[in-house]
Amino acid sequence: MDAQGRGHAGDVDPADQWVFNPNTGSYELRLNPVADDSPSQYGGRRTSAPRQRRSSPDEDTATPSGPSDASGRSGSRSGSRSESAGRAGGARAGSRASDRPGSRAARRAEAKLPAQRRARASERSSSADGGRGGGHGRRKAKRRLSKKQKALRIGGGVVGFVMVAGCVGGVYMYQRLNGNINKIDVGEENPAVKDGPVNILVIGTDAREGKGNTGYGDAGSVGHADTTFLFHVSEDRSNATALSIPRDMVTDIPQCETKGENGQTKVIRAEQNVRFNTSLGQEERDPGCTWRTVEKLTGVQIDHFMMADFNAVKELSTAVGGVEVCTAKDINDPKSHLNLKAGRHTIKGEQALAFVRTRHSVGFGSDLSRIKLQQQFLSAMIRKMKSGDTLTNPSKLFKLSDAATKALTVDTGIGSVKKLMALANDLKRVNTDNITFATVPVVDNPDDPATVILNEAKAEPLFKMVRADKSLTKTDKAKKKKKEESKPKAEKAPASEVDVSVRNGGGPAGAAAGTVEWLTSKGVGNAASGGNAPQPLEKTRLEYTASQEGQAVRLADMLKLPASALKKTEDTGSGSSMTLTLGKDFTAAGKPVGAPDKAPSGVEKVNAGDKNVCAK
Repeated sequence: MDAQGRGHAGDVDPADQWVFNPNTGSYELRLNPVADDSPSQYGGRRTSAPRQRRSSPDEDTATPSGPSDASGRSGSRSGSRSESAGRAGGARAGSRASDRPGSRAARRAEAKLPAQRRARASERSSSADGGRGGGHGRRKAKRRLSKKQKALRIGGGVVGFVMVAGCVGGVYMYQRLNGNINKIDVGEENPAVKDGPVNILVIGTDAREGKGNTGYGDAGSVGHADTTFLFHVSEDRSNATALSIPRDMVTDIPQCETKGENGQTKVIRAEQNVRFNTSLGQEERDPGCTWRTVEKLTGVQIDHFMMADFNAVKELSTAVGGVEVCTAKDINDPKSHLNLKAGRHTIKGEQALAFVRTRHSVGFGSDLSRIKLQQQFLSAMIRKMKSGDTLTNPSKLFKLSDAATKALTVDTGIGSVKKLMALANDLKRVNTDNITFATVPVVDNPDDPATVILNEAKAEPLFKMVRADKSLTKTDKAKKKKKEESKPKAEKAPASEVDVSVRNGGGPAGAAAGTVEWLTSKGVGNAASGGNAPQPLEKTRLEYTASQEGQAVRLADMLKLPASALKKTEDTGSGSSMTLTLGKDFTAAGKPVGAPDKAPSGVEKVNAGDKNVCAK
């Protein structure tokens, strides 16, 4: 290998060489291959073609540009297409019969070529003769990408993770980013990418130990689940919902297991009626305990968690060049050290951290008021991360990925850069305009004014929407799906004409008998219990025939069944009853089955694409 990175003759394809151009004073990639011993365009040396013997005196010479010597080399360069093809192949293929693939002379010449050159010659010969009917075998130059296209190829996702492949620096970057990531074994290891909805628990901890976290509140605090979002991404990746869980909400924390650094497992006892934020840190609880607490609270199965601390806010906001926020009034909070005039501001570092921590100068001064600030900040952060200004700037992308991987602690299922990149590439399809933040509905706790309790009447329908993968954002796909699931248009039959057999396929114990009793009390003509269904169902289903359509519409109205629960079957003419199978989504007769189409009234929402949100 010489100083310019070129290989020895016969080992390296000239098309792969960088050569110095004295006219421009810089190195250029020579894309047009050559195959003789004459000097190159920029003073380099061309690779010698193997000598070949003529196979017959009547050989067809297509290029009369000069005499040939005994070795078959032309005395002067020719611009003909056949000779160009010969140069590209490394041997003089031309149009001579003896040099065609398969001839004895060609086989002898090929045997003299090194293995690497023979492979290239074979590929080019095949391409020239079979792919283009004997045209020249010159390698087609690759179209060069613009800087923006290159950056977009390596950027994406809500948090962009960068890996440059094909160079020594790429290996270094990969190893560096991979070494940045902290991971915790929480007893669940789900694949990074899967079919169906994805649920990620995002935890912001107020730990006061570690780099960048000192100087806030109680020194050395192990941290609580200070800011928590359940980030739900729809199955079709058209939308996402982020549910903020108030840290001061009183709830139950189930028993959980943690695994120490020595691999030993410790069981931590359950607790009832305690603040949600104690699900992390207290009693040596890890993110797996918060994971199980949220699953118990919402009924949503979580796939992964990501946890970040104070320093993450400072580093990420700085890496993207600042985040734009808006305040409707002046904010001067001596406790968080935030001092902002009313209007728009671009904040980063300590000022960004102060913004997401402040609460005394906004709203009612509660944690609920702070949640609104955090939702505004995260929405703006997502917009900035997905903006062209970030994705087309390799330096900014590396700083962002370096800061993100240093800041994150994740579960083992996404505990590497490769897995995080796979997840990010899967989730980046979600349009920012279709990401909606909402806060879990709560009311003041009558027993403790410093805490709140779950507003079950509004929270349960919201949780059902997440479990049923229903969007809080009215996307085109959601509207189309709702239209397709419209109920039958038949006129409702009188309740006295309804004839139905009720089976339990996953509802509460005794649900079938209880539903029969309830329907009878409502005037249904014939309702009978069919016992347990052959197999459980996730969702309640009402099967009916065309002749029973009026009955089905009436029963669906009584039981508040969604259109998706109704299934028309083939009419056998037997006159059998309709079949109602109560699924796992069934709670009690008369209560809505399935999720509502829109969030309950009073649930505050913030769209990540809305730039006009201002803190009040």
